Amino acid sequence: MAPFTPLDGLLIGTATAAVQIEGGDRNNNWYDWSSVPGNIRDGSTPVRSTDHWNRWREDTELMASLGLQTYRMGIEWSRIEPRPGEFDATALARYREEIELLRSHGIVPLVTLHHFTNPSWFQGLGEWTVPASVDIWLRFVRHVVAELRDVVTDWVTINEPNVYAVQTHLFGDGPPGTSSWPAVRKVLRHMAIAHCRAYRLIHDLQPNAQVGFAHHMRVFDPWKPNNPIHQASARVNSLLFQDAVADAFLAGRFHRLLGRPPADIAAGRRYYDYLGINYYTRTASKRMADATFPGSPVNDLGWEIYPEGLLRCARRLHDRYPGPIWVTENGTADNGTADNGDLTTGQLERFRCRFVNDHLTTIATSSLPFERYYHWCFVDNWEWKEGEVPRFGIVHNDYATQIRTVKPSGRFLARIIAEGGISDAAREEFIEPQEYPSSPGEGAAGKPHSAPHDR
Repeated sequence: MAPFTPLDGLLIGTATAAVQIEGGDRNNNWYDWSSVPGNIRDGSTPVRSTDHWNRWREDTELMASLGLQTYRMGIEWSRIEPRPGEFDATALARYREEIELLRSHGIVPLVTLHHFTNPSWFQGLGEWTVPASVDIWLRFVRHVVAELRDVVTDWVTINEPNVYAVQTHLFGDGPPGTSSWPAVRKVLRHMAIAHCRAYRLIHDLQPNAQVGFAHHMRVFDPWKPNNPIHQASARVNSLLFQDAVADAFLAGRFHRLLGRPPADIAAGRRYYDYLGINYYTRTASKRMADATFPGSPVNDLGWEIYPEGLLRCARRLHDRYPGPIWVTENGTADNGTADNGDLTTGQLERFRCRFVNDHLTTIATSSLPFERYYHWCFVDNWEWKEGEVPRFGIVHNDYATQIRTVKPSGRFLARIIAEGGISDAAREEFIEPQEYPSSPGEGAAGKPHSAPHDR
């Protein structure tokens, strides 16, 4: 067995998105989208999800019992601003209560201001494809930060703008379900402008804030390493999907695909306090198609499990933009062997503990400045176009009863936090019984929480 692996003060927590857990809200674009038959694979909507809007005290107490040190949560725009320019003080007070309870347990909140969902009225205006979207969203940001700055210092402006753009405007896997490269470019341009201005706005309101965006990154490797077409495909895919986005959001450097930046955004200026990385998988690139390397370990959605990729992505980003690294998402779909989640008929999970161990060990043995690790996610939740089927949580959720059951991975993370690292005994108990499934051959690379990319 490996020796004790210290984590040297790495803060460990979980990450969520509001619509994926809260339930009840019918004023957002993903509820509208899910209400159309055929858009969600299992026919579900986010109206049920995990009912966290009502069960937040129970969930927070469960987090505290596991010793979680930090928690990334979303503020749902459609609840706070149900109509243009009208803000719901009651909804915001409900979020404040939750944040105050987290803080009372010593759990540091990291609050996300945009995580894929829009108010229905904003969607109807053309959402992020129209230039006015920037100022409309900044109005919401100003209101939320001004109201919560005494209890929140850490902010994610926008979650995975690259995934949002291609999921909704290229692959058609989310609202509005179009396929348009010009729309993708407009969305990324407006989101980049919005992030840079939000970074300045939040610091004007709260000079001690820590602000960044959650950047989905994946490794793009050529399907055949010596094939020049596959090599070029990997480079182009990386540039278009993630590199140009990082340059615009982190340093105001707008690639020509995004157009000229506005005069108030200077290229080379720093628009981040930490590097937020969402990492799930690797893509085998051949031409513009994605694939999975044959025989590689995969999760229950067919995404390759490739822990080394987290380090490769972090090093690539940090070399260009130095700063503290927060893994704002990392997780895997592991449904275990339980029949439809029935705890009496099988195991809750088959390989998630091994996944956690391998990614945390990669972090621990790196010389890069990793400060935080947010596992996706806490309780099994509603996974966008996949609905309620994939299970990413360290806590099992019975959707019919909303009963929570801590999985082995939840107990493993609690043990890691309590011990300050990964011990031989913990590995023996949680890791040795588990094995990864393997890909039998070529397959499509998933894009977590949506369509062909990951999250």
